Amino acid sequence: MSGDPFVRPVDDTASEAIEAIGDELALFDDWMDRYQYIIELGRKLPPFPGDWTDDAHRVPGCQSQVWLEAHVDSSGRMFFAGASDAAIVSGLVALLLRVYSGRDPEEILATQPAFLSDLGLVQALSTNRGNGVEAMARAIRSAAAQAKED
Repeated sequence: MSGDPFVRPVDDTASEAIEAIGDELALFDDWMDRYQYIIELGRKLPPFPGDWTDDAHRVPGCQSQVWLEAHVDSSGRMFFAGASDAAIVSGLVALLLRVYSGRDPEEILATQPAFLSDLGLVQALSTNRGNGVEAMARAIRSAAAQAKED
């Protein structure tokens, strides 16, 4: 497989990532500009392996097709890879992975997905897309709970 499909953290903690995302979104005056920014983030995701775009990796509850893969490294940190067949949803995947990827399961579980509402993301999306973002966050947190048990 060429290249690493897993998102590497750019911020030291999940809370710093949430704060940075809020600052970046605040630079834009309206939601159309924010959507363009989010779509660009999705285009910058590492390439997702084609053989992972299967039902085993599919996130249920999303209107668009969304796939996630989790990996726990030797230090116990979790890294996520993700993709979607919809541009805006790929951007939302990128936002979630910026917050959660590269963290240990405890930090992932301690970081409630309420930031999605706090930043206005869920309210700005259609109901189905909002439900899908919440389904992605649940899938990430579920993987972290499973890793913590293992």
